[in-house]
Amino acid sequence: MDAFAVSIGVGTGQQANENRSRLRLAFHFGIFQGGMTLLGWLAGSTIARYISNFDHWLAFGLLAYVGIGMIRNGFGKEEKRYTVDPSKGRMMVILSVATSIDAMAVGLSMAMIDTPVVVPSIVIAVVTFILSLIGLFAGRKLGEVAGRRMEIVGGVILIFIGIRILVTHLFPG
Repeated sequence: MDAFAVSIGVGTGQQANENRSRLRLAFHFGIFQGGMTLLGWLAGSTIARYISNFDHWLAFGLLAYVGIGMIRNGFGKEEKRYTVDPSKGRMMVILSVATSIDAMAVGLSMAMIDTPVVVPSIVIAVVTFILSLIGLFAGRKLGEVAGRRMEIVGGVILIFIGIRILVTHLFPG
């Protein structure tokens, strides 16, 4: 759902305007979600205590960074639109990592209860890909209707997702 919400945010800012960019971003969100689940499972309980100390802070920081940039662009001059394609380079990696850190915890949990991980990782990747595409297209439509205000809303959504991740890890249950 984090990848879906981020996809809506990216779509509202109309930063990934081409179908190829949308497919690339959704594909990477899916690969990172499934891959982080596998990575967490492989890591097992040996590094769980180290990751759990900072994973939520990392996700919050990355999402806040991207969200603040979107908000700035939403308030900026029209000719200074956000020009970085989030389906390429550093921005794609930042978004993919930020939305998939929780998947690593899922993989770690699966290792601790000795559950097979390959099929669930594939399902996670496919579902994330599909939801991300839906979010990108839905966000694009919202952006067309509401204009630059949706870029601001998208940035705020990213920051709130980061805050939610932070709060759920700092204050569980």
